[in-house]
Amino acid sequence: MPDWNHLQDFRVVRLNAELSPMSQYERDLFHEHHLHPCEVEANTPDTIVPRVADHDAIFVVSTALPEGVIESLSRCRVISRLGTGTDKIDVAAATRKGILVTNVPTFCVEEQADHTMALLLALARKLPQMSQAMSEGAWSKGRSQASTNQRLAGSVLGLIGFGNSAKAVARRAQGFGLRVIATRRNMDAPTEDADELGVAMMGLEEVLAQSDYLSLHLPLIEETHHLLDEARLRTMKPGAYLINTSRGAIVDETALVELLREGVLAGAGIDTFEGIDVFVQEERPPDHPLLSLDNVILTPHVGAISVQAMQDVSDGGIANAVAVLSGFWPPPENIVNPEVEPRFPLAERDD
Repeated sequence: MPDWNHLQDFRVVRLNAELSPMSQYERDLFHEHHLHPCEVEANTPDTIVPRVADHDAIFVVSTALPEGVIESLSRCRVISRLGTGTDKIDVAAATRKGILVTNVPTFCVEEQADHTMALLLALARKLPQMSQAMSEGAWSKGRSQASTNQRLAGSVLGLIGFGNSAKAVARRAQGFGLRVIATRRNMDAPTEDADELGVAMMGLEEVLAQSDYLSLHLPLIEETHHLLDEARLRTMKPGAYLINTSRGAIVDETALVELLREGVLAGAGIDTFEGIDVFVQEERPPDHPLLSLDNVILTPHVGAISVQAMQDVSDGGIANAVAVLSGFWPPPENIVNPEVEPRFPLAERDD
């Protein structure tokens, strides 16, 4: 058993204490490593800075950490994202300060793939409309709506991005007889995984034009913000469905609503949003046009969640910070800014 006693001297803070409270599993894991995090719920720079400025490690779920917060960190060694996406963290500012930014990129691969397929199947079989028809006692209306369903086997599923979650979706989709095509930012990357899964790699325009179902699997960065703007959405196959379990701002939501209303697109399944903030303390029905459409299925950013995924993200996120506080580099795949020059030297692990 490693000696973690030295870690008790470090000051650590766990943000999102109320919006995403620690599970008993996470608490036990911190205790095992002799870490005693200060639990904080603060969501604006003015309230965050006084609570984090003199801490050695920051654990964060969904709170934004902009440049002003990063610049206040006088001794921080690591920002451990308890999740995958880091678009809310000013990684460039952290890099300039010598602060490692880490994440847990594979903690919810299976869950995201399951959620994607659940949305796809519910859209294909018009389950929300069928449920509504049943609640209204409108049996004939439900049968009439179902009469336009298309057989899933033989349909085309397009994947934008071809990382771990997309590959997991491809494996599931083939069991339903879907033909899977995909595109990614680096089209020169090796195709062994795609070939093994029977996935045809092609350009973005081809994927948009051919897909009956289009699913997004890429991070939100400058290059992908509104990647699917109105012009690109209008090049999608008429009657196609859009599924987004990645990041809301990859899609121009205003344009999406318009195409759904026009009937150009048949429907959408959305778990992440640009115009709806599901990480707020005061919950109330949002005023957003997506909620007025009966051909849209919305879920509150839960595609990553399961008991096992939450345990995995705690394992990975805490292990990343423990490595840095112990003077070692975390696993390379968990380092968001590998070009950083740490403010405190780090060594490579022998094991």
